[in-house]
Amino acid sequence: MDKQRDGRVAVITGAASGIGQGLAEHAARLRMRLVLADRDELRLRALAQRLRAGGVEVLEQPTDVARGEALDALRDATLERFGGVDLLFNNAGVMQTGASWELDAAQWRRMLDINLMGVINGLRSFMPLLLEQGRPAHVVNTASLAGLVCSPFMAAYTVTKQAVVALSEVLHYEMAALQAPISVSVLCPGPVASRIMTSDQAGGTAAGELGALLAASIEQGMSTDELARRVFQALAAGRFWILPHPGFKPNLLARQQSILEETNPVFQMAEL
Repeated sequence: MDKQRDGRVAVITGAASGIGQGLAEHAARLRMRLVLADRDELRLRALAQRLRAGGVEVLEQPTDVARGEALDALRDATLERFGGVDLLFNNAGVMQTGASWELDAAQWRRMLDINLMGVINGLRSFMPLLLEQGRPAHVVNTASLAGLVCSPFMAAYTVTKQAVVALSEVLHYEMAALQAPISVSVLCPGPVASRIMTSDQAGGTAAGELGALLAASIEQGMSTDELARRVFQALAAGRFWILPHPGFKPNLLARQQSILEETNPVFQMAEL
């Protein structure tokens, strides 16, 4: 490992597994200083200890992103330890499949609280700090291909991820309007090898079949190392859209064409 330190401070939510862990490990290889947050305290502590053993400065803090005060506490702990933030990854997320009318209120609320409010809470806590710093910084919000195209039996997940895409684009425009030195990116990955399906509680036969298909797809998905490499490559290039699985683009184009031509949408499985 290169002993020269990058020096930047990266805050990553949902860091204990999956995409978040991949981002943390890549940032560690760049010798960044890391603030890692997750609800899974045991996995979070294990990752922090492993990275710390490699000489990386790490602050880990168990965090429920659904609670705004938890993100405030994460911000305050980051300031106390490192004095500022250079990269903010609003990454924490869970998956829920099931027919839109079969998901109960608690299931809908859970998805909205973690996938959407988790990002909103991250922005509400950290954006004033990033603006006050007055120096270049970068915000990355993790959405999904589901943020750009729709699939059956994934209503709650799709609704939250499309909202994250919209929120990210609005934030990008706001930073431009303020002429702030803060860049924004939205990450829209396809299948990535992770534990996200462990959060699923599929309901109904069709949803169960979809869940099994998704689980198989994720199991064979892009490695978190490769995903992180592509993310940091996109950040270096200053890209807003981070689309690590370009094979879905014909589906996106078909959706946009359907909207423009006002034709009824037809679902087609993306070739990833």
